[in-house]
Amino acid sequence: MTNPAAIDTADQTVELAPSYVIPIVLIGAAIPLVLIQIWVSAGIALFGVFLLIQTVLLRLKFTPTDLDVYRGETLIRRFPYREWQNWEIFWSPVPILFYFREVKSIHFLPIIFDPKMLRICLEQHFPKA
Repeated sequence: MTNPAAIDTADQTVELAPSYVIPIVLIGAAIPLVLIQIWVSAGIALFGVFLLIQTVLLRLKFTPTDLDVYRGETLIRRFPYREWQNWEIFWSPVPILFYFREVKSIHFLPIIFDPKMLRICLEQHFPKA
């Protein structure tokens, strides 16, 4: 069976599925740390909960011309590909951070979206040189 999102997406919008891996790993890692250092554990757990909430609320949509960030049904930010200079997904074995640079700014996003589909969409809409 063919993955419908892997078909030519240059003329359609693709919404990335959420990935709960990083938030769950952080929350899980905080549990045994409570025995060693409660404040470190609490900080890691709070960050994990924050990312979990963001994973539930935020969506990335790749359109033919832009990367759009939505909170629910509300568009909160649009990043036109024509302003992009570079992108990178850090740590290939387990992708944890997505970086892209625009003409006037840089952006870092934790990988709280399907990393495989993120790479496919990036390569289709803004291929690396």
